[in-house]
Amino acid sequence: MIVDGINVVNELFESDIHIEKIIVEDSKNADLQQIIARANNNNVKLEVVSKKELDHIAKRDTQGVIAFIENYRYADIRDIFKRADELDQKPFIVILDGILDPHNLGAILRTCECAGVHGVIIPENRACEVNATVFKTSAGAVAHMRVAKVMNLSRTIDELKKAGVWVYALEAGNKRIYQCDFTYPTALIIGGEGKGVSRLVREHADETISLDMYGKVNSLNASNACAIAVYEVVRQRRK
Repeated sequence: MIVDGINVVNELFESDIHIEKIIVEDSKNADLQQIIARANNNNVKLEVVSKKELDHIAKRDTQGVIAFIENYRYADIRDIFKRADELDQKPFIVILDGILDPHNLGAILRTCECAGVHGVIIPENRACEVNATVFKTSAGAVAHMRVAKVMNLSRTIDELKKAGVWVYALEAGNKRIYQCDFTYPTALIIGGEGKGVSRLVREHADETISLDMYGKVNSLNASNACAIAVYEVVRQRRK
C-alpha cells in the first residue's frame, strides 16, 4: 500500500506498521527534513527525489512524501478486549454498519483514536476498507487503531452482548443518548451514509438511541454523529 502526507508518515514511525520505503521530495522544508532524519534513524529505505519525480509516482498532492507499507493488518475482536484490559478500562467499541465513503471512515477512525475507543468493527461486505485515502483522512490515526473486520455484524453483536457489552444503535429512537449510562462496557453502532443502521443490525442491539435534533434537517453526517456520540461516552467516563 502507498500512503502519503507528513502527518501520516510521522504516525507510521510511532506504530507497529512495517515501512518498506519512503520517498521524499528534495526540499528544505523542516517537516520533510525531519522525516528524512527519522527514516535514517530507523534504518528505513529512503529515496530523495525532485518534486516532478514524486508527482509522477504519486499522481496526487502528497505534501512531499510517500511511504510504501505492508497491507493493513486487521485486528481480532479479542485484540480489542485485550486493549481495554491493558488500560484497565471497560471496553468501548464502535461498530460501523455500511460506511462506504473512505473520507467518512478516516474521519471516524481519527475521532475514535483521539477519544480512546479500544477498537472499531466493520463488516467484510458492502463497506469501505482501510485504504490510502482512509490513512490520509485520519491523519495517520488509523495506524494506532484496532480495526476488526467481521463476516456477520448481527452475529458479532450477539457475541459482544454475551461478553457483557451493552450495544446501542445510533438511530432515530425513543431514548435520548443523554439518558444512557455508558460507564458499563459499551458498543455504539453507527449507520452508513443515507441508509443509517440496517433493520437487522438494529434489531440485535440492546437499545436504539438518538441525538437531539432542533433544525429542519433530521440527520447528521455519519462521522459527525459518531463524534458527538463517542464524546458523550468519554464525558460520562471521565466525569
